Parts: sequence; structure tokens; C-alpha cells
Amino acid sequence: MLKTIKRLIHSNKRRQLIVLLFTISIYLIFLENAFAEDFILPSFRFGIERGGDPGDVSVLLQIVFLLTILTLAPAILILMTSFTRIAVVFSFLRQAVGTQQTPSNQIIAGLALFLTFFIMMPIWQKINNNALQPYLHEEISQEIALKAAINPIRNFMFKQTREKDLSLFIKMAKINKPKNEDDIPTSILIPAFVISELKTAFIIGFVLFVPFLIIDMVVASVLLSMGMMMLPPIMVSLPFKLMLFVLVDGWNIIVGSMVNSFVGG
Repeated sequence: MLKTIKRLIHSNKRRQLIVLLFTISIYLIFLENAFAEDFILPSFRFGIERGGDPGDVSVLLQIVFLLTILTLAPAILILMTSFTRIAVVFSFLRQAVGTQQTPSNQIIAGLALFLTFFIMMPIWQKINNNALQPYLHEEISQEIALKAAINPIRNFMFKQTREKDLSLFIKMAKINKPKNEDDIPTSILIPAFVISELKTAFIIGFVLFVPFLIIDMVVASVLLSMGMMMLPPIMVSLPFKLMLFVLVDGWNIIVGSMVNSFVGG
């Protein structure tokens, strides 16, 4: 019996060795045929060299500027649009209902992203019509295009920003009291807009928590009066909270209210 097993082992090793040698020989033949022919391999070079035409330098600066904008695009999308308020409200809603990770973070972020696209679409159309298209057709300069692009976003942020938050950052920046909105730098407007959005989202979250908190308190009181102290109240209250949310069509009310707050704000 032992001799038979040893023979099988030796035979398997021989087969593996033969297969390995066959594979190596095929690979060497392929390399020999490959290097026998002339291949044109692409190359990429990045560096700094002397330019003969000022237009080349201008194009290079435009490319660097475009890459910088693409790098900052996530921060611009999150902090200068309606995304912050929507994402925070949806997170509060999930905690108020008590559904743990349902809906998941990916669904919340995706829904907030598409609602942001919907809310900001008129503003982006203004940017495209007043800044991007004239600049691409060489009708306006880059400086004028940037000013025309930032104005619709500034107007949107001013409508959602509280004066108290603006005055806070103006005092911390130690600049002269601005006479109008045009005198307020964008570097001051953005943080003021962010904290205003967070405050608004927290207020909406508090309003969302109240009805679900009442349900939790009622269920906990009933279970305590019945002597069922070992039964977690969240297991009993969760179906009632889901039923209440569905009966009042909660998603329709919340999404509609937030969209109207931006459109009408």
C-alpha cells in the first residue's frame, strides 16, 4: 500500500514538472516572436521646458487650473450646494426611525446627490449660459467667466445664509463692515453658509425626532406597566414608527419640504 502511494506521488510530481516545463517553453517562444518584431510603445512625459509661443503657456495654465477645479469638485459639491442639509436630515431621519443601517449610507448619499442635482440645475444652467459657453466660444475672458460662474452660486448661498453667521465670520476676519453683498468675500460666505445649513438641518432633525420619540415613550410605558421589562421597547415601537411614516407618506413630505425650502428660499 505504501509503495503504491509513493508511486502516485512521484507520478504527480512528474506531471507537474512536465506541465511547468511546457508552460515555460511556450512563454519563451512567445517572447522571442514578440521581440523579433518592431512594436510602437506609447510614452508619456511630464516636465517643464522652454516654450516658444505664449499661447502654449496659456493653454498649460488652463489645464493646470482645470485639474485644480476637478480636485476641489467634491468639496464644492458638498459645501456650496444643498447636499449638506439633505444628507444630514436623512441621517437624522434614519436614527429617529431606528432602522439602524436601513437605508444604507450609499442610498442616502445617492439620493442626496440626485436631489442636489435637481435643486441646483437652474443655477448650473445659468453658469453654462452666462460663463461656460461664452468662454468656450472665446467671447469673454477667463476672469469674466469666473465672475459670471460664481455669481449664481453666491446668490444661492446668500439666500440660505443667516446674517448672524455672516457677521460672525466678518468679525473674525477683521474686515470693514461691507455695504452690500458684493463686498463680502467668497471665503467668508462659504463657511457662513455651511454652518447655517448645519443649523437648519439640526432644526429639521429635531422636528423629525419628536413624533417618533413620543411613540417610543408610549411603548416603553405600556411595556413597563405590563411588567415586560425584559422586552426591548425598540422591537415593539419600530413597526409602529414604520407604519406611521408610511401612512403619512413621510418621504414625499420630507423631500418636498426640503426642495421647496431651497426653491422658495
